[in-house]
Amino acid sequence: MNFLAIDTSNEYLTVVASKEGKAEVLFEPQCGMQHSVRLMPAVEETLQRAGLSPAECDFFAAVTGPGSFTGIRIGISAAKGFCGALKKPSLGITTFQTLAYNAEGECLAAVSAGRGFYYVCAFGEDKRVLGEPARTDGEGLFALAQKYAVVSYGDLPVPYRRADPARGLLEAVKAAKREDFGGLCAFYLKKSQAEEELARRGREK
Repeated sequence: MNFLAIDTSNEYLTVVASKEGKAEVLFEPQCGMQHSVRLMPAVEETLQRAGLSPAECDFFAAVTGPGSFTGIRIGISAAKGFCGALKKPSLGITTFQTLAYNAEGECLAAVSAGRGFYYVCAFGEDKRVLGEPARTDGEGLFALAQKYAVVSYGDLPVPYRRADPARGLLEAVKAAKREDFGGLCAFYLKKSQAEEELARRGREK
């Protein structure tokens, strides 16, 4: 199937355009605060290199998180825009899945959540989730690292395998099943700073 997949969930930017089984990938490792500026030019460039038009895509995919709140929304909004305009299905891929598809066997996908915390999710050899995704501190991460091989995109305080975001996204999308499509929604394991501040003020009243 032909598709366009977007990942703006972290510091990097990944765009994958696949036509008739051949994929073109654009990856920018340091995109950070430039996702809103770079995404659509990157999409246009990648589609052009693939010889693929948006109308020829059978579906559109985006990474739903966890990760940057703003980045996640940018990627999802773009994918939903294409789906709405062209009446095509959507596919959500978690950041954890893109990590898991960089590993063989059981693994722990880990993402820095800032302030000494980490988002984690364990996967089996068949890439099925072994337990509920969670937010944990350094001690929790260390304990899990004794049980699983850890895979991550960024630096961690435990031994880990550094993943390739573009490869993980492509493999996760290719492995998607029919029941995985639809319902493209952000996947957060933590409230945004603004939401936490609002809740704190409510408790103080």
